Amino acid sequence: FTSGRLNLQWRQRLADGWRGEASGYLGEWRSAGDSLRQEFGGGEATPRRTVDDRSDTRERTVKLGGKLTALLGDESRPGAEHNLVTGAEVEALRRHDTRTLRQDGVPLLTDFGDELQARSTRWAAYVQNEWSINPRWAAHAGLRWEGIVTVGDPGDGRRPSHRSSVWTPLLHAVFKRAAKGRDQVRMSLTRSYKSPSLGALIARPSINSRFPSDGPNEPTHPDRAGNPGLRPELATGIDLAWETYLEGGGVLSANLFHRRIRDLIRSETRLEDVPWSPVPRWVSRQVNVGDARTTGVELEAKGRLDRLLEGAPRLDVNANLSLYRSAVDGVPGPDNRLDQQAGATLNLGGDYRLPGLPVKLGANLNWVPGYRTQVSAEQWVAVSTRRVVDAYALWTVNPTLGVRLSGSNLAPRDSVDSDSLRVGSARETAVTTAPSYANWQLRLEFRL
Repeated sequence: FTSGRLNLQWRQRLADGWRGEASGYLGEWRSAGDSLRQEFGGGEATPRRTVDDRSDTRERTVKLGGKLTALLGDESRPGAEHNLVTGAEVEALRRHDTRTLRQDGVPLLTDFGDELQARSTRWAAYVQNEWSINPRWAAHAGLRWEGIVTVGDPGDGRRPSHRSSVWTPLLHAVFKRAAKGRDQVRMSLTRSYKSPSLGALIARPSINSRFPSDGPNEPTHPDRAGNPGLRPELATGIDLAWETYLEGGGVLSANLFHRRIRDLIRSETRLEDVPWSPVPRWVSRQVNVGDARTTGVELEAKGRLDRLLEGAPRLDVNANLSLYRSAVDGVPGPDNRLDQQAGATLNLGGDYRLPGLPVKLGANLNWVPGYRTQVSAEQWVAVSTRRVVDAYALWTVNPTLGVRLSGSNLAPRDSVDSDSLRVGSARETAVTTAPSYANWQLRLEFRL
């Protein structure tokens, strides 16, 4: 695997209060792999089946952007000062896949060819007015246009494409409780696209290695394939945030949000008639399943404990708690949540410097409760509770030298996940247990 990236940025003050910015990004990565699988049985010296899989994937990204900012109005009069901001962006992604798959020397997946391509292009343009109404109120208002084109490759010579665009009002407001204070309330209306990955637009399948393509497979061991007709997601949301700053650098914040998602993308497993097998096969691929909605609240606290509670130790604490609820339209409940969205997440951490010693101790707990997700009327997945405990001790020998002992996952807990699919009147469930271990690291740190 190799990758390279180049970033460029230019800023310039122009005449009459105008400022210009331009940016560019060029990135490319390449991944090449060879896999040889030989299956034996019954003490035989000759393999029953040999699968040779060779692949080469390249993906390139180009981004260009420009922005102009102008100070308008009278700076001497409060509320008469405006910043006019306008800009444009373009982003292009290209992916090229080369792959050969042979079983016992015979080429497979020949219907798709050896080379497939996918691409996506996104354009955006916007204009907005940033208005300092008074020392306590500020607002941004404007309009943004965004368009996206995705082109997939089913491997049959066609290049199905999807084109869409959206106009988005830009609304953002900030209210400060005191003119010279830092406590504030923020309100925003947002809209954004989420493009599918280019790999998800390429139809060539990855055949489950446990079940040869000349026969059937099982629902819990599907083949995997892309969907050239996949459309991007469009999310519209509103955010309301409150922040208050404590003496000594502490902060308390709360953020409430709600999102509506159109053309939600998720993976589903279905029984399909496929060109790579004479019998129907179970295939997992990403599809647009319809609309969804999600709501959440995120709470955060940082600061010195002795400044929050009298008599408490000089402990730097940080904590955040997030609560989420979501529902996918068209999928029966009660667990028709978004993929990989737990009902809650919790982080608790602290750092303590030993009095009179150049030693600092710290620990952090991350907890995510287990949850069940109804993927479709026939399929659900379950994820077990995650709990991770990390800790460290740092000895500062001098201002430029330190020794750090750190431990991660100090209370290891195996994860047990399950994937269940209903087939007719029967249900098949695959349970996966992943072992977990503690990790220790001793590191010498230099500061130059």
